[in-house]
Amino acid sequence: MTIRANAFPEATQWSEGERRAMNIFWPLLVRALPPDVIFIADPEGSIMGLGSSIGPHFVGNGTGEMRLVGSLREILAGGHLGYEEVQGVLRDVLPLKLEDGKSTGVSESLLSAFLIGQRMNGETDGELKAYCITFDNELGPAPVAGVSSLTHYGEPYDGNTRYFRSTLFVAAVRSCYGESSLLHGVEWMPPKGGVTEEQMLKFMGANTTLSLLQAKELIEDEEVGFAYISLREARPSLYSLIGLREQIKKRPPLATTEKVQQFIRAKGRESIVAGFYHEGYEEPLLMLMKRRGVHSGLVVKGEEGALSMTTRLRSASSSKGLPVNHCSGFRSVGSETACGFDGASCQSFRLEVNAMDYGFEPTDTPRTDRSVSKNIELGLAALHGKKGPVYDRIVLNAGIVDHLLGCDGAEDVSVALDRAREAIDSGKALKRLLNYIKVSHKLK
Repeated sequence: MTIRANAFPEATQWSEGERRAMNIFWPLLVRALPPDVIFIADPEGSIMGLGSSIGPHFVGNGTGEMRLVGSLREILAGGHLGYEEVQGVLRDVLPLKLEDGKSTGVSESLLSAFLIGQRMNGETDGELKAYCITFDNELGPAPVAGVSSLTHYGEPYDGNTRYFRSTLFVAAVRSCYGESSLLHGVEWMPPKGGVTEEQMLKFMGANTTLSLLQAKELIEDEEVGFAYISLREARPSLYSLIGLREQIKKRPPLATTEKVQQFIRAKGRESIVAGFYHEGYEEPLLMLMKRRGVHSGLVVKGEEGALSMTTRLRSASSSKGLPVNHCSGFRSVGSETACGFDGASCQSFRLEVNAMDYGFEPTDTPRTDRSVSKNIELGLAALHGKKGPVYDRIVLNAGIVDHLLGCDGAEDVSVALDRAREAIDSGKALKRLLNYIKVSHKLK
């Protein structure tokens, strides 16, 4: 409400009812609320009818919180911060230290306002860059896998609540022909709290507490060729925010930037694929990928904002925003050259993938409705060779991604799709997934 009062267009500022309510209750709230919340509500003592000196004089406790308060004044006025300022705040306050579920460092109210306030103001490129790379070296330099190609899959960390999630099974397929994948995420994340790769792997008996070096070994293993790494193991500082993110309910800037990570590097070419839903985050995601210096990048508006493209017919009424199966991205012109941030060595593309153009029959997407076991059951049946909507989705998402990223042997999209089918029909993809589960427990 503070940012709405200070910076939003007049039509979206406080309603008459909201202003009347605050005029009545603010004098009572000032006596009951802690100083940090009073500061957030009226930082300069100018919003409420009855001014308070608490906001203007509030500085916080300790150096980290004092820096946070200074930055928050700018955010609450509708302003933006520089890259270094965001980076400094994050390093000061993270990881959150908790005792009995309460933060022992900075005020959770102040940090929550910082995170959601930046999302409300619309993050600048510099702000997003800070959230994306500040903790890159938290555990030291990223391990380098000795593979010729590695794709980093940035699924939304909060999972799927309605439809089949295909990426784990797609990774098993792609590994059969030398396209290694690194999946990353968490077991559970708000606001959706849906089905995630970590939940599926844990349910199937895989080790989900792998270190970065162990994940590197799985990627290099010729009988596996892909890996999953939990944010818990890769970036403890960012993982420490999950409890706070549950309280604030809304998606903070990290919900965008955590999808563009390189927890492990490769000796060969690297690509990043990320899912998105809201139209305004397509270009920022691509910007972050280019800053990562990868050879190719792809953003996909799959179902539920995840990566899974569909074979379902587009609804005539689905006119809001970009359609499902919208893709945009870039790939390097030379196979050995990574794309520069200026885009000079990149070829950009933007299209809507129509599955029927590639010979797929239109089918409704199988629903899983938050069921981990149902998602696994559908995926394993497809890897056993059962034809139908799930099989088609795994093939589509493997082949089209290979083609759009410019992977070797995928220049012709029909060839790319055929080799994905062969990986399943031969039983190789299923064997890769089962190998992953077994080998994940043998790593030292």
